[in-house]
Amino acid sequence: MSKPPTQSPCDPAMPPVVSPPLPSLSQSPTDPGFVQNPYPFYDRARALGPLVRWQEYGLPVATRLAAMNALLKDRRLGRERPSGQRCPMPAHMAGFAALQADSMLELEPPRQRHLRAAVQAALTPAMVAAQAPVIETLAGALVDAFPAHGPFDLVTAYTEVLPARVILHVMGLPEVPLADLQRWSEAMVRVYQAGCDRAAEDAAEDAARAFVDYVTRAIVRRRARPGTGMLDALIAACDAGAGLAPAELVANAVLVMNAAREATVHALGNAVAVLLAHGDADQRRAWLAPGQIEETVEECLRFDPPLHLFTRHVYEEVEVMGHRLPAGSEVICLLGAAGRDPARIEAPHRFDPYRPSKPHLAFSAGVHFCLGAALARLELKLALRTLFTRCPVLRLTAPPVYADSYHFRGPGALMVSPG
Repeated sequence: MSKPPTQSPCDPAMPPVVSPPLPSLSQSPTDPGFVQNPYPFYDRARALGPLVRWQEYGLPVATRLAAMNALLKDRRLGRERPSGQRCPMPAHMAGFAALQADSMLELEPPRQRHLRAAVQAALTPAMVAAQAPVIETLAGALVDAFPAHGPFDLVTAYTEVLPARVILHVMGLPEVPLADLQRWSEAMVRVYQAGCDRAAEDAAEDAARAFVDYVTRAIVRRRARPGTGMLDALIAACDAGAGLAPAELVANAVLVMNAAREATVHALGNAVAVLLAHGDADQRRAWLAPGQIEETVEECLRFDPPLHLFTRHVYEEVEVMGHRLPAGSEVICLLGAAGRDPARIEAPHRFDPYRPSKPHLAFSAGVHFCLGAALARLELKLALRTLFTRCPVLRLTAPPVYADSYHFRGPGALMVSPG
């Protein structure tokens, strides 16, 4: 098997050196059994120590919550590749590379802080709160369209569609065909997943160019006829010369739409699968009751988060739990393992919305903490409440089948019956 990419189509400049030697273990990230349930591997890795070497990635991996928190919040590490190690993307990915070069996700302060502030100013708490009735209306309409009899796939009928419609409404772009958004988004994130090949790179390049073309034309239309969506706020920041350059405007509009769709699609699918698998109608009613539903959402995010792996470049030598990571190396934060760390969570493999503490890294941490976390939490709360209030005896007719998309995790199919 060829070595899977970490967080970039480029290979690391050199294998990292750590001291003392790290325990090493092997697990193909494309193995079907692993894709369907990665948690036994996480347990094995965690048992070897806070940092281990994952052979297939050729990189050290942080397996415990404390180690990941330290790495994600340490400014001696970051997402941006050090200038001395720049590895240009292949020529056939020039459009995709241009988007990454202006994306706040791939940059570090001070530029990242500047871009993040501009986007954060457009996604205000008031704007997020104002989405509640919209989310409930969109969710209700999807439930109304469910087949009267099962089985049917809840992913294609609900969990995949709702987050896409919500982010298009937030951006003020309801006219984007959902099929286009889904195709572009899935193609672009595919290059970050294990098993990426030339066909996936070509698809990502085509998607990036199509996405940029659409957003660029939308910006022209909105300048001529402004609206009230998030894109309009980003355009205003760009035109005022106080936040975004034109290329940064396009790149970060694409980022917001991609990240909001991908993360929330997987988070919602996981949450629905967990609730269907672990509770009956009476339990779900209690878990989603006022005063408890927020805690249930957090437990869903802890128990089965949407993103499982995130890398950091090491800018200055750091020591993490007795292991030295030299400057110029890379390290993986195994976010999917964080919420099931027995050092922080009692009986971590048990789903329990009433547990007093639910630490997780579903939204990362540090300067790259997810800007859309509040919107994602609101979507999860209202989407779950609408679904199970309207369909209280919804049940699985087959075990969930998880999409072959590691290091993202979410069901590719949820076959259900409404009664």
